[in-house]
Amino acid sequence: MTEFPIIALRSVELGTPDLAASVDFYTRVWGLDVVAGVGNKVFLAATGDDFHVLELKQSDRSELRKISFRVSTPEELRSLFAKTVTAGCAVLREIGPADAPSGGERFVIREPQGSVLEFVYGDHRKQGHVVPNRPGRLAHVNINSAQIEALSEFYRDVLGFRLTDRSKLMAFLRCNDDHHAVVLAEAPVNGLNHVAFLMPDLESVMRGSGRVVDHGYPIGWGVGRHGPGDNVFAYFVDPQGVVIEYTAEVLQVDDSYRARGPEEWVWPPGRTDHWGIAPPKSDACKKAQISIGFSGA
Repeated sequence: MTEFPIIALRSVELGTPDLAASVDFYTRVWGLDVVAGVGNKVFLAATGDDFHVLELKQSDRSELRKISFRVSTPEELRSLFAKTVTAGCAVLREIGPADAPSGGERFVIREPQGSVLEFVYGDHRKQGHVVPNRPGRLAHVNINSAQIEALSEFYRDVLGFRLTDRSKLMAFLRCNDDHHAVVLAEAPVNGLNHVAFLMPDLESVMRGSGRVVDHGYPIGWGVGRHGPGDNVFAYFVDPQGVVIEYTAEVLQVDDSYRARGPEEWVWPPGRTDHWGIAPPKSDACKKAQISIGFSGA
């Protein structure tokens, strides 16, 4: 079995032009809890054992500020730092104590296509428990790339991810038994496509989606079942234009899994998911998926 230097997608940081409105949405509607606040940044937790899964920071615009990964050992943290420097990444924070209340050691880089990545070891964990209809942790982050093969190579050769599947427009990469933790989507511009939150089960995706709809936010795509990863999905656009997903039943894989290519991931005409019942993605959702850029600072 492959041993990965990175063992989990831990959290993401989003910039928002209306911090209060974003915190209200992610707590009252989406199902997260505020666990800390530092300056103009708020940390929110899911029900699992991660101290936090989302950081919200006041910003001039909606943007992806950072993706945080958990590293397996202190030695791997140092090794990854050296590899990212050699690969031409800009160092934003050298190895040292993490700034977040979750603690641990970390370093922060900007990879060549512009996204900011944080790598953490020894961060604080809490006692997690399954709560129906609420997110337990992050499932994956989907990144738009105008040079998808180069970014896929970076994740594989520098960060130690493995390619699990490649559809016509997307590359699926894993760092543990989940089919994917990072998805790369071919796009005209680099940026954030969406962030997916893992729900306990299909019923929770359905009931959670009903809660979001009841608060006035329509489903942008779904409910359906994806091809690669076989996971259930429901997409929404948050109040500041960020696409977010409830998902469940992510395929668990090991080294025996055979990666399939675009010629095998083909749907019949008019179908967008395994079940064949998901309506076409809304125009608002499609527009939002290519509208969120990376932070410039």
